Amino acid sequence: MIRAVLFDLDDTLFDHRGCAREALTAVQQSQRGFQSMPFDALERAHAEFLEELHAEVMLGRVSLDVARIERFRRLLESAGVRDDGEVAATLASLYRETYRSRRRAVSGAAALMAAVKRHARIGIVSNNVRDEQEEKLSVCSLDQFVDELVVSGEVGVPKPDPMIFRTALDRLRVTAEETVMVGDSWIADIEGARGVGIRAIWFNPSGSAPPHPGVHVEQLRGFEPTDDVLQLILSGTS
Repeated sequence: MIRAVLFDLDDTLFDHRGCAREALTAVQQSQRGFQSMPFDALERAHAEFLEELHAEVMLGRVSLDVARIERFRRLLESAGVRDDGEVAATLASLYRETYRSRRRAVSGAAALMAAVKRHARIGIVSNNVRDEQEEKLSVCSLDQFVDELVVSGEVGVPKPDPMIFRTALDRLRVTAEETVMVGDSWIADIEGARGVGIRAIWFNPSGSAPPHPGVHVEQLRGFEPTDDVLQLILSGTS
């Protein structure tokens, strides 16, 4: 019997990728040095710098504000634009403001969480800092469904480290056998959860091929219809 459902937040319940694309589009349109770059190339470079600096933030080596500015300084440098930090700061602010104004839940997420809540406790397990994730949940009106928010910034290790999943289980007072994890990252969410004995469901809206074709993992392409998704989560059948 499933007594708890763990969800990843970014690109599972919260549309981080969509918000980020819209924010980066605003940045590209505002900066001449980026306008000659194909958007896909700009997006790849931005994602690379974001991931590098996010790891530094999680380790406590740089602050979130400093990392945001440094991300755009590196992006400008990759486009051949020299900057002493002033332009990067302006772009970081534009990106941040646009991203915040576009924040939204993934389609069907709220209805699914409401349905799950009637049957099980809900935990969010996320590689981020608490303030950021609390605000996303609140803006999207998803916080009302969450029993525990477990973030790497507090636990001290990111997914797929077993400790963050065990922390979630402890806080929700459930066992791994009574729990299911839903997330979009194969390594962080699927392999991480399975590593501690938690059944995992891969949220895969793009229909990407599994990194390990021989490994069977249940998948979701979306969160609708709610009843069908709920049945899969709670019983393993659809």
